[in-house]
Amino acid sequence: MADEHNTIAKDFSEAVNMAPAELEKFLDGDDSKRVGWKGGDGKGSGESVGHESGRRIVAIKRKKKADLTDDDYAHMKKVVGYVHRHLAQGGPAKDKEHSDWRYSLMNWGHDPLK
Repeated sequence: MADEHNTIAKDFSEAVNMAPAELEKFLDGDDSKRVGWKGGDGKGSGESVGHESGRRIVAIKRKKKADLTDDDYAHMKKVVGYVHRHLAQGGPAKDKEHSDWRYSLMNWGHDPLK
Protein backbone atom coordinates (compact mmCIF):
# COMPACT_ATOMS: atom_id res chain seq x y z
CA MET A 1 0.00 0.00 0.00
CA ALA A 2 2.86 2.37 0.79
CA ASP A 3 4.25 1.98 -2.74
CA GLU A 4 0.84 2.74 -4.25
CA HIS A 5 0.42 5.78 -2.00
CA ASN A 6 3.88 7.04 -3.01
CA THR A 7 3.00 6.69 -6.69
CA ILE A 8 -0.32 8.47 -6.22
CA ALA A 9 1.36 11.28 -4.24
CA LYS A 10 4.00 11.72 -6.95
CA ASP A 11 1.40 11.79 -9.75
CA PHE A 12 -0.77 14.21 -7.74
CA SER A 13 2.17 16.51 -7.15
CA GLU A 14 2.88 16.61 -10.89
CA ALA A 15 -0.78 17.13 -11.86
CA VAL A 16 -1.58 19.82 -9.29
CA ASN A 17 0.63 22.75 -10.26
CA MET A 18 -1.20 25.43 -8.27
CA ALA A 19 -0.21 26.37 -4.71
CA PRO A 20 -2.97 26.17 -2.08
CA ALA A 21 -3.24 29.97 -1.74
CA GLU A 22 -3.33 30.40 -5.53
CA LEU A 23 -6.06 27.76 -5.86
CA GLU A 24 -8.09 29.29 -3.01
CA LYS A 25 -7.95 32.70 -4.68
CA PHE A 26 -9.15 31.21 -7.97
CA LEU A 27 -11.94 29.25 -6.22
CA ASP A 28 -13.25 32.53 -4.78
CA GLY A 29 -13.70 34.01 -8.28
CA ASP A 30 -16.70 34.00 -10.58
CA ASP A 31 -14.99 31.98 -13.34
CA SER A 32 -14.35 29.12 -10.93
CA LYS A 33 -17.93 29.09 -9.68
CA ARG A 34 -19.43 29.36 -13.17
CA VAL A 35 -17.84 26.30 -14.79
CA GLY A 36 -18.26 22.61 -14.22
CA TRP A 37 -20.94 19.99 -13.71
CA LYS A 38 -23.29 20.90 -10.89
CA GLY A 39 -24.97 17.57 -10.31
CA GLY A 40 -27.95 15.73 -11.59
CA ASP A 41 -30.70 17.83 -10.02
CA GLY A 42 -31.53 19.22 -13.45
CA LYS A 43 -31.30 22.77 -12.15
CA GLY A 44 -27.57 23.33 -12.55
CA SER A 45 -27.50 24.95 -9.13
CA GLY A 46 -25.14 24.49 -6.27
CA GLU A 47 -21.42 23.84 -6.22
CA SER A 48 -19.80 22.08 -9.14
CA VAL A 49 -17.93 18.82 -8.66
CA GLY A 50 -14.69 20.53 -9.70
CA HIS A 51 -15.14 23.44 -7.29
CA GLU A 52 -15.73 21.03 -4.43
CA SER A 53 -12.67 19.06 -5.53
CA GLY A 54 -10.59 22.24 -5.51
CA ARG A 55 -11.48 22.90 -1.89
CA ARG A 56 -10.51 19.32 -1.02
CA ILE A 57 -7.22 19.66 -2.93
CA VAL A 58 -6.32 22.71 -0.84
CA ALA A 59 -6.97 20.73 2.35
CA ILE A 60 -4.91 17.76 1.09
CA LYS A 61 -1.99 19.95 0.07
CA ARG A 62 -1.94 21.53 3.54
CA LYS A 63 -1.79 18.18 5.32
CA LYS A 64 1.36 16.41 6.36
CA LYS A 65 1.94 13.22 4.37
CA ALA A 66 1.60 11.15 7.55
CA ASP A 67 -1.91 12.60 8.09
CA LEU A 68 -3.27 11.66 4.65
CA THR A 69 -6.11 9.12 4.76
CA ASP A 70 -7.08 6.42 2.29
CA ASP A 71 -9.94 8.74 1.22
CA ASP A 72 -7.39 11.49 0.55
CA TYR A 73 -5.35 9.14 -1.64
CA ALA A 74 -8.51 8.07 -3.49
CA HIS A 75 -9.32 11.73 -4.19
CA MET A 76 -5.74 12.42 -5.26
CA LYS A 77 -6.01 9.55 -7.74
CA LYS A 78 -9.32 10.97 -9.04
CA VAL A 79 -7.67 14.39 -9.51
CA VAL A 80 -4.81 12.89 -11.52
CA GLY A 81 -7.27 11.07 -13.78
CA TYR A 82 -9.34 14.21 -14.36
CA VAL A 83 -6.31 16.36 -15.16
CA HIS A 84 -4.85 13.81 -17.57
CA ARG A 85 -8.17 13.28 -19.39
CA HIS A 86 -8.84 16.98 -19.83
CA LEU A 87 -5.30 17.83 -20.86
CA ALA A 88 -5.60 15.14 -23.55
CA GLN A 89 -8.55 17.09 -25.02
CA GLY A 90 -6.12 19.89 -25.82
CA GLY A 91 -8.52 22.72 -25.10
CA PRO A 92 -9.87 25.27 -27.54
CA ALA A 93 -7.84 26.41 -30.52
CA LYS A 94 -8.32 30.06 -29.58
CA ASP A 95 -8.15 31.95 -26.30
CA LYS A 96 -7.18 29.07 -24.01
CA GLU A 97 -6.38 31.66 -21.34
CA HIS A 98 -10.03 32.63 -20.89
CA SER A 99 -11.65 29.30 -21.70
CA ASP A 100 -13.99 27.16 -19.64
CA TRP A 101 -11.57 24.28 -20.36
CA ARG A 102 -8.79 26.10 -18.50
CA TYR A 103 -11.06 27.23 -15.67
CA SER A 104 -12.34 23.68 -15.18
CA LEU A 105 -8.79 22.37 -14.96
CA MET A 106 -7.89 25.13 -12.52
CA ASN A 107 -10.77 24.05 -10.26
CA TRP A 108 -8.92 20.72 -10.11
CA GLY A 109 -5.64 22.44 -9.22
CA HIS A 110 -3.99 22.47 -12.65
CA ASP A 111 -3.30 25.61 -14.66
CA PRO A 112 -2.50 24.42 -18.20
CA LEU A 113 -0.81 27.74 -19.03
CA LYS A 114 1.93 27.22 -16.43
